[in-house]
Amino acid sequence: MVTAARGRPRSFDRDAALDKAIRLFWRRGYEATSVRDLTEELGIGAPSLYSAFGDKQQLFMEALRVYDERYGGFIDRALADEPTAKRAAARVFAEAPERYTRRNLPAGCLIVSGDAGTTSTEIAEHLRRMRDNKVDAFAAKIRTDIAAGRLPADIAPRALGRYTMAALNGIAQAARDGVTRAELDRVAEIALRAWP
Repeated sequence: MVTAARGRPRSFDRDAALDKAIRLFWRRGYEATSVRDLTEELGIGAPSLYSAFGDKQQLFMEALRVYDERYGGFIDRALADEPTAKRAAARVFAEAPERYTRRNLPAGCLIVSGDAGTTSTEIAEHLRRMRDNKVDAFAAKIRTDIAAGRLPADIAPRALGRYTMAALNGIAQAARDGVTRAELDRVAEIALRAWP
């Protein structure tokens, strides 16, 4: 009887697998992505998926964190780098159309659309908090500018922060719907004009 020799186990590139999972969730969202979809995309069996990442929800949470660092993050960088809230808003509005329509990547934003249709209150709440944190960050920078006299005192910081993020979320969704970058650039220019 001939027995097959065991081959050396193939190495598993966890980071590359996570990037594939990020892109799959980005294209389909949390709810529409099944464990089977993930195992097929990553080229591993379900036991290996669970061993490497935990369950689907744990994988999605990690995917969101890494997505924000690797593919997102431009809003946080603009808020940290720019001296005023308006300059930060101008920068994100200038960058968003290009970022949401990058070649070889899914269109739109995982943080904006990742919870579409989900029945998981935990996933929906987590993404809502992520989006609200961006509103809070803009509102804080706006408050600083009001205190410094760079913006009028009668501005509602949270409302202006919410407007900014709502406009960006709309640009992301429009990109997902196939709107061209040129049109999104014009939308972003109009959105910035609403700033005082």
